Amino acid sequence: MKKVLAINSGSSSFKYKLFSFPDERVIASGMADRVGMENAVFKIKLSNGKEYIKNTAIPNQAAAVKLLMDDLKKFNVVKDLKEFAGVGHRVVNGGEIFKDSALIDQKKLQQIFDLGELAPLHNIPEATGIKAFMETIPSVPQVAVFDTSYHTSLDPIHYLYSIPYKYYKEDSIRKYGAHGISVEYVAHRAARMMGKNPNIVKLIVCHLGSGASVTAVKNGKSFDTSMGFSPLTGVTMGTRSGDFDPSALRQLMHKTGMSIDDAVDMLNHESGLLGISGISSDMRDLIESKEKRAKLARRIFINRIVRYVGAYAAEMDGVDGIVFTAGVGEHDSGVRAGVMSYLKYLGLKPDYKANRTNGEKFISMPDSKVKALVVPTNEELMIAREVIRLTR
Repeated sequence: MKKVLAINSGSSSFKYKLFSFPDERVIASGMADRVGMENAVFKIKLSNGKEYIKNTAIPNQAAAVKLLMDDLKKFNVVKDLKEFAGVGHRVVNGGEIFKDSALIDQKKLQQIFDLGELAPLHNIPEATGIKAFMETIPSVPQVAVFDTSYHTSLDPIHYLYSIPYKYYKEDSIRKYGAHGISVEYVAHRAARMMGKNPNIVKLIVCHLGSGASVTAVKNGKSFDTSMGFSPLTGVTMGTRSGDFDPSALRQLMHKTGMSIDDAVDMLNHESGLLGISGISSDMRDLIESKEKRAKLARRIFINRIVRYVGAYAAEMDGVDGIVFTAGVGEHDSGVRAGVMSYLKYLGLKPDYKANRTNGEKFISMPDSKVKALVVPTNEELMIAREVIRLTR
């Protein structure tokens, strides 16, 4: 039996799941939170349901990795590093360098750092996490699994911007997309639920969380997706603006004196649901609020999703299923109902009663021409499977 760690690193945290193979069972999970900050926390949950929380100083990612290794041994989850097939890491953007998952050496690690300009909020923390694991457990293979890999099937008509072609050829300015690991898992699962061959079905996957995207999946491949050069564009998100006119940004910069870095930071961290509502980036807070701007933020969020769903249904000449996943998609029945209410023209008949509760299910009527489904995502399992594939 082999064991695989799946890691999702942030700037001050990482979440993990430890799988056993070939049974794909989760034998431990948890997170290191507030790394490099005060009140740092390390959590581990074992397969028997017991959870242990440690409040301790975690000065950097390497210290967090050591805590993880110590706890896995302490609780007899892992006795020897030889039990590891490898550690898999989610990396948001592989640019045009990484078309597929990759075993990481020092050269490839540096390439991930260098790609930070494509996803500065993600690639640098993810690369830092990989580096920490490479230094702490150097004998264990490290595998990077890229969100953008799934979108390498995009046609140039979908990934090119209408700007001078030289900027694509010389500077790699193009749409890359994101959430590919999640979309691939969810699309395959949804097709199976519908009793269809995953390679001959047309789906639109709404990955709705603090980061949100809509992806058209045609015949088992990414056909078009809402996120662009970075994870900033597309639909409205928790703190990200989604689509925004660059001329309006220039006007804001002239009016306020913001630098370009300040302006992009504003679009990433102060916009979206937070910017519109003035209350929170969290949908749960907006549901509870009676403020008009909180309701407006939710309506705009729904509207932007509907726009992309409609566009992708037209691009694919129809759609078989609309799939909701990720934090908001899986747990916010109001958002799902709002989106579905605008899609009846496609032949979707919402089952509002089924939609009131969460969990994997159909939320459309049995005779609905277009199906609507909730499918919980499982990015960690996809990452772990890639580790097994590349370390055989």
